[in-house]
Amino acid sequence: MISRSEQRFIRINFITIIVTLMVILAGGIVRSTGSGMGCPDWPKCFDRYIPPTDVSQLPADYKDKYVAGRLKKNEKFAKYLESMGKKELADSIRQDKSITVPEEFNPAKTWTEYINRLAGALAGIFLLLTAIYSFTYRKSAKRIIILSILNIFVVAYQAWLGSIVVSTNLMQWVVTVHMLLALVILAISIYTYSYAKQLHKEPSVIMYRIAWLKGFLFFTLAVSIAQIILGTEVREAIDVIAKSLAARNTWISKVDSIFSYHRDFAI
Repeated sequence: MISRSEQRFIRINFITIIVTLMVILAGGIVRSTGSGMGCPDWPKCFDRYIPPTDVSQLPADYKDKYVAGRLKKNEKFAKYLESMGKKELADSIRQDKSITVPEEFNPAKTWTEYINRLAGALAGIFLLLTAIYSFTYRKSAKRIIILSILNIFVVAYQAWLGSIVVSTNLMQWVVTVHMLLALVILAISIYTYSYAKQLHKEPSVIMYRIAWLKGFLFFTLAVSIAQIILGTEVREAIDVIAKSLAARNTWISKVDSIFSYHRDFAI
């Protein structure tokens, strides 16, 4: 018999999964519409909690102001990478001239990115609620508590990384890591939800007696993750080619063998 407090946790956890999926969808829309720099600062948007709707609401020097802010933040990030032994990555950030390119104000892109941030904040609230309600399992399933709290730290790191995505002007590898972390958050939430649902059920014959099925599921998961990573690599390559202003119909032909691997994995 599932107690009322456990039912509440399962319900909140389920909502958290849905909201997290919405955030991932919103992030995809931001990416596909080129709205990632719609808000050139973080966590505010144009130094406001509610972004402007017209360029007349911004100071005349807004471009220089936000570029200077990004450069300052990037220097801190570069030093952080150097402390981890990633000097080449740190140097690539310092030498990337695209970071100094100011963004033109576009209200549609600004509000697209702003809504994405609101969705992210909502997900953070539900992840916090999930962690709080997870303490109902302090005697029966401590792993639910541990993973729910871990997810809070992951989402906090994800929020910080989101600010780096903005400050580096959507540097490709940073965007990729940002997306993969979103999948980690989703995976943890799905696991805690599934584990909590199974606590009061009889062991499943399929999952506990057919070992090959478990192996197949893990293999499928590994292939899916590899396919996602390959997809982000293809997107990074396309971004670089697009910046060279090459004809759009030649982009795919200019991508390395990584596109072939991505296509073959999909089949």
